[in-house]
This record gives sequence, C-alpha cells and structure tokens, in this order.
Amino acid sequence: MEEVFANEKINGGNNLVFIRYDGTPLRLAYLNEKLNILIKKHNLHPITIHGLRHTHASLLFEAGASIKEVQERLGHTNIQMTMNIYTHVTNTLKEQTASKLQKYIEL
Repeated sequence: MEEVFANEKINGGNNLVFIRYDGTPLRLAYLNEKLNILIKKHNLHPITIHGLRHTHASLLFEAGASIKEVQERLGHTNIQMTMNIYTHVTNTLKEQTASKLQKYIEL
C-alpha cells in the first residue's frame, strides 16, 4: 500500500484510502454498497464506511492514543472537531478510568 501512495500520479497527492486506479475517489454510496454485500454474505453486524471511521477512532483512544494523535490520523485540521465528534467514551475506557482512580486511591 505504501508503494501505491508513494506514487503521486496514482493518488494525486491526497491521503484517501479508497481510490480508483486513476487517483479519483470512489463514491461513498458505492463503498457502502460493496460493504453491505460483504456484511450480508458473512452475516455480520451492519455498519457503514463512516461507522468504521468512528470505530477506528474509538480503538485508537482505547489503545492509548492522544487526542492530537487521533486528530492527525483522521486528518482533521481542527482538534475541536475531533473532540466534539470522536471522543464518545467507550465502555472499555470507562472501565479503565474507574480502575485508574481506584488504583490511585489505594496508594
């Protein structure tokens, strides 16, 4: 994949994940349609491409990534956008936060 993105002629210098061979972006409706085919075929929980983006951000936070790292990874120019949209707290993070407080109090 890095070889593909290293060629400016292929991706036009952008950081898009889903592109045609000529570097133009694929339509979101097309991507969601193809994803839905796979979901139905394999009896998976329904999700959209944008839903995968939210999941990606949540997993980054759970892995310990900072808000700044997530902002850069998602390509947001404004950190406020990242904070407002993608910082919904997951159950795992809630448990980790409670555990951190408990360990701190026990010291």
